[in-house]
Amino acid sequence: MEVNPSTKTPRLLLCHNCSEKNCREVSCFTSSCFQSELSLLLILICHLQFVIMRVHRFLSLLVVSVAFSRANAFFGYVVLQCLYTPTEDVVYMEKLYISKLLMAQYNSTLGNYTGYTEKMKEIADEVNKIKKFKEQAKKNWNKCKSNIPLVFDELTKPVEPTVKLRLVETADSRHPSMLVCSAYGFYPKLIRVSWLRDGKETTTDVTSTDELSNGNWLYQIHSYLEFTPKPGEKISCRVEHTSSMEPKLYDWEPILEAERNKFAVGTAGLLLGLLFLVAGLIFYKKNSAGRMLVPTS
Repeated sequence: MEVNPSTKTPRLLLCHNCSEKNCREVSCFTSSCFQSELSLLLILICHLQFVIMRVHRFLSLLVVSVAFSRANAFFGYVVLQCLYTPTEDVVYMEKLYISKLLMAQYNSTLGNYTGYTEKMKEIADEVNKIKKFKEQAKKNWNKCKSNIPLVFDELTKPVEPTVKLRLVETADSRHPSMLVCSAYGFYPKLIRVSWLRDGKETTTDVTSTDELSNGNWLYQIHSYLEFTPKPGEKISCRVEHTSSMEPKLYDWEPILEAERNKFAVGTAGLLLGLLFLVAGLIFYKKNSAGRMLVPTS
């Protein structure tokens, strides 16, 4: 790292032999030097080569962050990615962001670094000439490949859904009631949710959402049944998923639903009674304070 005497801004010389020990103080094989806005790229890439990759459940990992403590500060970070396909192919990528903009990246399919601005293209061309950078990227690609069994073992483990069955009010419907059967947090994506009325599957007045991603490899789905309650009728939600050897049934129990409604009504009545009691006590105390005792002979 050098400081330009005229501009007082730091500059980084592009190095030929960049090791973890001399990453900040390097020998220079080219006379081309870059201003501080560009030096961040070389600092990050230099450090990037010595990150020990460990691929766990989350395959994208932020590994380096650098911030300059001055007025016009720049923030940069590098993302390492192991991209897997169902055919067990692997693509290893390094992506450099500065102030949230993708400035350069390495792609194992192409086998080189690519810059996305004119200056970054110049830097990428120089970096591509350094053998050690590509050798380390190749090692990282091999690390990605060696973790294929771990990754696919995690991805093939099914996660059982959590199922909730509830009664909701309907709007603009010819039926007074609607049941919602929701399955949360399941993996893999494929699932089947259906309705049974007295043990027989029904598709009448049934609507369902698609499998919705939670953003964490897990999914959720919701199925709706509009119906008119009948005395003694048994309604069940059936969930079929690879996490269970057999379909699971979740019965709607109207008695419990009625008890919950009664409890809610009773609680509301109790609160209303307490409100009237408190209001009565306040009224009584105010009237008592305003009275005067008159002695009698």
